Amino acid sequence: MVQLKEFRIVMPMSLEEYQVSQLYMVLKMQQQSTNGAEGVEVLENRPFQDDVFGRGQYTSKLYRLQSKAPAWLTSIAPTDALVMQEEAWNAYPRCKTVIKCPYFTKFSLTIETVHRADNGTSENVHGLNEEQLAARQVEIIDIASAETDYWSYAIGSSNFDFSKFKSAKTGRGPLLDGWQENCSPVMTAYKLVTVDAPYWGFGYRLEQALLAGERALFIESHRNCFGWIDEWFGMTMQQIRELEQQGDCLLNEKIGRPILPTDAAECEQSCSHNSERQVTQVIHT
Repeated sequence: MVQLKEFRIVMPMSLEEYQVSQLYMVLKMQQQSTNGAEGVEVLENRPFQDDVFGRGQYTSKLYRLQSKAPAWLTSIAPTDALVMQEEAWNAYPRCKTVIKCPYFTKFSLTIETVHRADNGTSENVHGLNEEQLAARQVEIIDIASAETDYWSYAIGSSNFDFSKFKSAKTGRGPLLDGWQENCSPVMTAYKLVTVDAPYWGFGYRLEQALLAGERALFIESHRNCFGWIDEWFGMTMQQIRELEQQGDCLLNEKIGRPILPTDAAECEQSCSHNSERQVTQVIHT
């Protein structure tokens, strides 16, 4: 049975700030989680334009996640089954991500995101029909919550205490009970997750595990977006894209994968000693 769940993540920042924070967060988290055994391999990262999304950035990545999978899944699937293929079309403020697994050929997971300058009160930003609305579950995520579960530990749990946190550059924080109601600036990422694993015996369990994993990833990544605000605040999109290009090269070097021939010249230039030092500073700030 297809699972349809909408996560609403309220953030104490503007739409323009979130675009920078999200790209910075992805860059830093990918570098932290990648080593010679597993992590992220970037296959493509390029501008795109089409009739559906307009203009944006397209990325294609491989995720090797052997250590993140629950024991019951590793007991029925080989190691190469835990390699995920991701395609993403980022035409901010709209984004779409499609994740597939070559081993489970019938499996599909799609994340459609709409970003709005509100506090999570818009009811149908994805334009769902009546049948979809009836099947949809909605969960509002509070980044200030300290709750943890299995997936929190598997993905990684930051140690920010937002009840005491205050940004030195912006003065934002702490985030106390009910902060979403009186926060300014404020925006929300509306993430609609559709997952389908039509496999008899374990399909539903796999769908629930993936939803739980995505939920934990949303929480951790958005906590980092705000927790790292003093690192990315004031950066321009051009600076972020330059760091991203340099980071892609370093990712593929760390995981021991060849750089695509079409990108070799750009990577050679962007991964100079000065650029590598800059990315390293971002990772270890």
